[in-house]
Amino acid sequence: KMSEVSEVVTKADIKPKSMHRAKMWSDDVENLYRFQQAGYRDEVEYKQVKQVDEVECWPETGFVKKLQRRDNTFYYYNRQRECEDKDVRKVKVYVY
Repeated sequence: KMSEVSEVVTKADIKPKSMHRAKMWSDDVENLYRFQQAGYRDEVEYKQVKQVDEVECWPETGFVKKLQRRDNTFYYYNRQRECEDKDVRKVKVYVY
């Protein structure tokens, strides 16, 4: 299950209108945390930069499974939650 971000991606090079920080953990915050660890704003920017249609996710949880960084090294993520409570407020949530 992916957020409504996927439909937005088709428009090339879109910039977020605003940004706020996550206050509580959720599935979406978890995935944003993973994109931001790999050096991207979110799924939209990742798909633009890497020119991919799909992001590999764990079927059980829907969390991002693997991301390719800009230097082409890969980040692999667990199927369980990785974003700890202390890191939740570091996650940036972008609004388009």
